[in-house]
Amino acid sequence: MEFIILDLTLLVICTCFAFYFARKHKDKMHKEGWMYLYKTSFGIKIIDQIAKKYRTFLLPLQYVIITSGYLLMSGMIYLLIKTLVIYLAQSSDAPLAKVPAVFPLIPYFPELFNLDSVFPPFYFFYFIVAIAIVAIVHEAAHGIIARLNNVRIKTTGIAFLGPFLGAFVEQDDKQMNKASTKAQLAILAAGTFANVIMSLLFGLLLILFFTLAFQPTGFIFDQYAFSVLNTSDITSVTNASIPGYLALTVGNTTKFVSASVSEYATPGILVYAYDDAPAFRAQLSRTILSINNQPMNSYEMLSTTLAQAKPGETITILGLTPEETEETKTLVLEERNGKAYLGIASIPYQSKGILGSWYNMVSLVKSPSLYYTSSFSGAQFIYDLLWWVVIINMLVALFNMFPAGMLDGGRFLYLTVLGLTNSKKLAHHSFAFCTYLLYGVVIVMMLKWTWVIIT
Repeated sequence: MEFIILDLTLLVICTCFAFYFARKHKDKMHKEGWMYLYKTSFGIKIIDQIAKKYRTFLLPLQYVIITSGYLLMSGMIYLLIKTLVIYLAQSSDAPLAKVPAVFPLIPYFPELFNLDSVFPPFYFFYFIVAIAIVAIVHEAAHGIIARLNNVRIKTTGIAFLGPFLGAFVEQDDKQMNKASTKAQLAILAAGTFANVIMSLLFGLLLILFFTLAFQPTGFIFDQYAFSVLNTSDITSVTNASIPGYLALTVGNTTKFVSASVSEYATPGILVYAYDDAPAFRAQLSRTILSINNQPMNSYEMLSTTLAQAKPGETITILGLTPEETEETKTLVLEERNGKAYLGIASIPYQSKGILGSWYNMVSLVKSPSLYYTSSFSGAQFIYDLLWWVVIINMLVALFNMFPAGMLDGGRFLYLTVLGLTNSKKLAHHSFAFCTYLLYGVVIVMMLKWTWVIIT
């Protein structure tokens, strides 16, 4: 709470400074759209020096930069369509269903939309650090590749969008338009390429920091043991002794379902029901820290401990509640197939595509089934900061290369189609189609969100 107060104080100070600075230098402010630009010559010499000093390296790198532009553009189109499908298919009670489909990335948005279980905290300090890194490397890369192709940089400066700050590099548009198609493509994709590189670098730093600062101290199971049953086999339904659940009698066994589940009343329907097992009856915390004072810091440790136990044995489990408080529960293991049975399940996460690849890579370092702690008090704060820097850099890279509107990807697509067909009309139509596609997806998702909020 003390840090949040300091963080909000920093937000107020930065907001006041932004408005004070803009007012004091209003004669030097230039309005462009929703933003005000404070133009300077700061950094132009540095950009020139970098472009000149590393010219031999940067010239062939342009082909990599252009290729990354096409990959990012393709990836963004794919993600946009996939996001639309997922957003429309998700139920109205899903965590992300009540989040506006179009909403700026602002500090504290996980708290505003009750997404604390989905995203780490997003303090204003994280926001300003991440945006500074994103904006500086993005605009500097545009400038460096522009100078590499003899396109003059007219000004650099600070962009004001209300209390939020950004950076910009303004090139000479006449020289830009006269440059070769390859040069223009490289200049346009340079910013997003730099963001990808920063995302990868900070991602490696994140992995290194996590490996050195954190250690597994508990095991996280996904669910209580459950089974699929046919509602036609249910012989009775009663209120369970566990609040919020119903007890279903199926033959000689008892199963449990949430009291909100109504499918059980319709014969012939398949439903998931929890087994009548020690873990469920005790409502065991999903994070197990120790069993009989033996730390459970791996799946192997948990598996070995339960394999060595005997049916009917009493064990003491130290767990961690969602509120991060410890709780101790004593329960008696049952018998299942001649072995001690606790009644918990760990379901492997499966995902394909880009997100699946990212998840699998992260899982090599941070297992989703383990609970980690650190002896370094500020470790979680630093980890979350690095996480947001990685994510925001990648999000900016992807979004900026979508071929629409005033984004870098819009001009990138236009030049590509123009270069392939030599038809300005076809290039314009292609650009317009993608722009309307983006608007259409946004409108459909916002209509879905409005429907969820109303109903």
